[in-house]
Amino acid sequence: MWERVQVPSFTDVLQARGRIRPYLPRTPLHTYPALDELMGARVYVKHENYQPVGAFKVRGGVNLISQMTPEERARGVIVASTGNHGQSVAYAARLFGAQARIIVPEGANPGKVAAMQGMGAEVIFHGPTYDEARLHCEKLAQEHGYRYIHSGNEPLLIAGVATGTLEMLEDEPGLDVLFVPVGGGTGAAGACIVARTVNPAMRVIGVQAAESPAAYESWRRGKMVEAHNRTFAEGLATGTAFALPQMILREMMSEFLLLSEEEMLRAMVWLIERAHTLSEGAGASSLAGAYRMREELRGRKVGIVVSGGNVSLDHLRRALDSLPNEQRAPLLTQATSSAPATAPGPKV
Repeated sequence: MWERVQVPSFTDVLQARGRIRPYLPRTPLHTYPALDELMGARVYVKHENYQPVGAFKVRGGVNLISQMTPEERARGVIVASTGNHGQSVAYAARLFGAQARIIVPEGANPGKVAAMQGMGAEVIFHGPTYDEARLHCEKLAQEHGYRYIHSGNEPLLIAGVATGTLEMLEDEPGLDVLFVPVGGGTGAAGACIVARTVNPAMRVIGVQAAESPAAYESWRRGKMVEAHNRTFAEGLATGTAFALPQMILREMMSEFLLLSEEEMLRAMVWLIERAHTLSEGAGASSLAGAYRMREELRGRKVGIVVSGGNVSLDHLRRALDSLPNEQRAPLLTQATSSAPATAPGPKV
């Protein structure tokens, strides 16, 4: 069905902002001298890890479910997710009185699963990978008539998450380059739509795990491809690309980088150490990509999206274990106290 749907416009993003404003706080755009020193550039961190569910996707969930008909809400919604998309839908479904069913792979992040259940969603485990969970989700949607919310091929999701980039450019219109994590690609697609209108000179650079490169390979080859899916960063973990985001990325995105697992783990530690913020692997990938290109970016204004902070304890230990022993204890203390209980207001 997505083939017959118009690509979201900047007007759609403005409308989405009006819809989500009553329900979600504006997240801050902060700078940190220690990150500037690391990069040799002025680094602006968009803290989507401060969202109520700890990740950027909640913007899309609120925008979409707020527009559902009463009949659709009564039937209920169903999604496949590694966690953040599911949390987004669970949060929005609770706001607007819809029953949410979330299909997750068997090894899903336990913290994200608990959060979804705590918001009243029914969580169903199926298969070892996201793609197997997605196929099962689509089967259940067809059998029971639930409103299936695809994690990528939904214009209202893309318009919703694009409001994060709109906030960034309102707070700092002079950004030279923006690094955005890419799993399914909604966040990067939304960033491209906003950048083309507000600051067409800004480069939007997508970053993805080399261990789950489906979106990258589809973008590079100009056709939809499947690829292996072995990354620890569940927010980037998909073996297939999504058609609607790919349409936008091929036309509008400047560059695309593949990152190693080690680069993302190192960036998680840097965010704790230098920005006192907790990020999951996908959220840290934007800093990892920027660091890869640091020589080219010296003296520039660089935006990075910390797309989520829902890191599991196992992944946090894995990141800290990459450090010498004497550095681990103080960083673990920072990690457990870095995420605020409530999001601060916007910087002005």
